[in-house]
Amino acid sequence: MRKTPAASRLTPRLRAAFVALAITAISGATLTGTPASATAPSTGTTQFKGVNWADPRDNFADDLLQLSGLSTTDGYAKTYAKTSRIIAAFRTNLGANTVRLPINPYTVNGAYWKSYRGVVDAASAQGFKVIVSYWEGTGAQKDGYIDDETTYWPMWNTVVKAYKHNPLVYFEPMNEPHGYTDTEWADIAAKWLATYPSVPRNRVFVSGAGYNDHVTSVCADPRLKGTYLSLHHYGFWKSYATYDEWVADLKERIGDCAGRTVADEFGAPMTTGLDYNKATPDDNFVNFIQAVTDTFRELKMGSVYWPGLRTDDTYSIQTLTGPVARPWLATTNQSGADRLAWAWGRGKPVKP
Repeated sequence: MRKTPAASRLTPRLRAAFVALAITAISGATLTGTPASATAPSTGTTQFKGVNWADPRDNFADDLLQLSGLSTTDGYAKTYAKTSRIIAAFRTNLGANTVRLPINPYTVNGAYWKSYRGVVDAASAQGFKVIVSYWEGTGAQKDGYIDDETTYWPMWNTVVKAYKHNPLVYFEPMNEPHGYTDTEWADIAAKWLATYPSVPRNRVFVSGAGYNDHVTSVCADPRLKGTYLSLHHYGFWKSYATYDEWVADLKERIGDCAGRTVADEFGAPMTTGLDYNKATPDDNFVNFIQAVTDTFRELKMGSVYWPGLRTDDTYSIQTLTGPVARPWLATTNQSGADRLAWAWGRGKPVKP
């Protein structure tokens, strides 16, 4: 470890700066230090109040990922500048403090990784928690399996090396591993943890089995102790269900594991004019959004909406505005934003 210069050689301003840096490092809040605690997550995950930021292709790609509003031709500086504005808009418009981002080997294992790091760096510089998750490819590769382990592990080697000391960056080994059985997926997650023992377990999100659609099996596996668990839940999974049926469905998928679980995908149409602040028992999606946001709040669960921003997605709760070089965001459905605020511990409940 490099030694700090002797205090007697520093100006008062620099001495104050070093003292402040030391205090934040001890508290585990610095962007480059190791967290003060690497223990299991505490009960409740409400610190994660976030959105997904997606490629228009739903993050399934056989080439470079291009998040909505960004360009693969931009270098690090332009990527960082655009990201800074979009992250600021997520906070201003929604009150978010977390963003979930896709990665794949094409994006990480080549020259574009230098630019893509601008997304992670700009978000964490603003104090956002950043969840990076591996997405598989398209076509025959979109099968719920890791596409190619000879590129998958080098990808994670690079990402972990870059961000293992940044306590705001979290690692999700795979999105929706539905090709594997529950046991097979738990084996892979355990292998990931064993491969990267320097990553604190409370910086890892182990996806629920299947389409991230239940966390009970990974929660019960002692090899995965201390990690967060990620759950996905969508209204389109049923043609219709009542509010109470959606609550029951969600709780069954969580079991007794709410204290470790973050719903890092859930969503419903936001650009079709639905009012999620009004009780509408005949509408499946209104029932769904009201039920899940009430339940996340009740169970003290964090949640990451899908998507915060994805071009041409009717579920997107934000849309791009302004010039390409200086993007900003607008909210597509204020009632949807209100329900996010409610799930995150703010706002008012829906009145019948």
